[in-house]
Amino acid sequence: MKPMSKHNVFAVILAGGAGTRMRGAGRPKQFLEIAGKPILVHSLERFLENEEFEAVLVPVPEEWMDYTRELLAKRGLLGGRTILLSGGSSRNETLMNAISCIGEHFSLDEDTIVVTHDSVRPLVSRRIIRENIEAAAKYGACGTAIPATDTIARSDDGAFITEIPERALLYQQQTPQSFRALLLKRAYESLGEKEKEQLTDACAIFVFGGAPVYIVQGEPSNIKVTYPSDLKVAETLLARGKIIDIAARGGR
Repeated sequence: MKPMSKHNVFAVILAGGAGTRMRGAGRPKQFLEIAGKPILVHSLERFLENEEFEAVLVPVPEEWMDYTRELLAKRGLLGGRTILLSGGSSRNETLMNAISCIGEHFSLDEDTIVVTHDSVRPLVSRRIIRENIEAAAKYGACGTAIPATDTIARSDDGAFITEIPERALLYQQQTPQSFRALLLKRAYESLGEKEKEQLTDACAIFVFGGAPVYIVQGEPSNIKVTYPSDLKVAETLLARGKIIDIAARGGR
């Protein structure tokens, strides 16, 4: 049974990346397999198991639509609460496309929440997803992050260190990033074209406008599969997570 909530909650699994750093893959990294399933499928299933989501939207590059449709259909994941749509020319345009899709097919109002997630972070926990929904409802905008463990250097020219910021003040961004959908849409539309070009993620839309973004504590295991070496790490963590989950359910 779907939990009672005054909020309409949607997930957007951003699957538009080309995976250029995954050398020799031959296809976008979200379609590579770990633990017997494409990474995208692992991520999608994490969100579909949460019944609070009215729908889970999956924007993909236009040229990979047919491939993704077939992949999801084979696993019984197409239709129902899963909506496949074409992405935009950038990450944030893709997100705006998803919000427009929600407005066309569902109710889009001040209480509508959208939880956005990288398709190549297949290890997101139930806690992180739940706390994103709660924080977006309470604060309007939130991002998942963990305290930086390495010293971060800034370089203005790519050759010499310009500044070493205080590590205690720095966080490493993860996803999900979650928002009241109309707040996000209005904040994005208020930005100039130059500001939009500088955006690297959705939280920056609010930061540029001076609006607060709450931090949901992430987890080191919530890795983004970017390089070939990440595939093995993710597979190991997925296997460990299954063992823990079985133990928590009493071996059933």
